[in-house]
Amino acid sequence: MNAYIWILFFLLVGLVFGGGALFLNWFLKPKRESKEGFSSYECGEKPIGSAYIQYDTKYYLYGLIFLIFDVEVVFILPWACIFRNSQVPSLILLVEMLIFIAILLIGLIYAGFKGALKWE
Repeated sequence: MNAYIWILFFLLVGLVFGGGALFLNWFLKPKRESKEGFSSYECGEKPIGSAYIQYDTKYYLYGLIFLIFDVEVVFILPWACIFRNSQVPSLILLVEMLIFIAILLIGLIYAGFKGALKWE
C-alpha cells in the first residue's frame, strides 16, 4: 500500500508541475496579439514567402532509419562493455547480439527492397 502512495504522490507532482507551467505561460503571455507575433522567425531576418513547405517523405524515412541504428548503438555499447567480464558464458552473449544485429539487418534489407533508401 505504501508504494501506491508514492505513485499517487509523483502523479500529483507531475500534474501540478505540468498544469502550473501551462498556467504560468497563460498568465505571463502578452495579452495584446500583434502581427509580428504570428510571423515566422528566421534568425532576425524578415521572412520571405510562406513558412509552409511540404517535405518529401523520404527525409522522414532516412531520419527513422538513422534513429533505428542510433538506438542500436545504445544497446551494443553496454553489451560490449560487459561482454568480457560477464558471469554468463561468452557464446550465449555473442549469439544474442548476433540475433539482434540480424533482425536489424533484415529490416535494413527490407527497407532497401521497398525503395526506402533510394535517393532521387
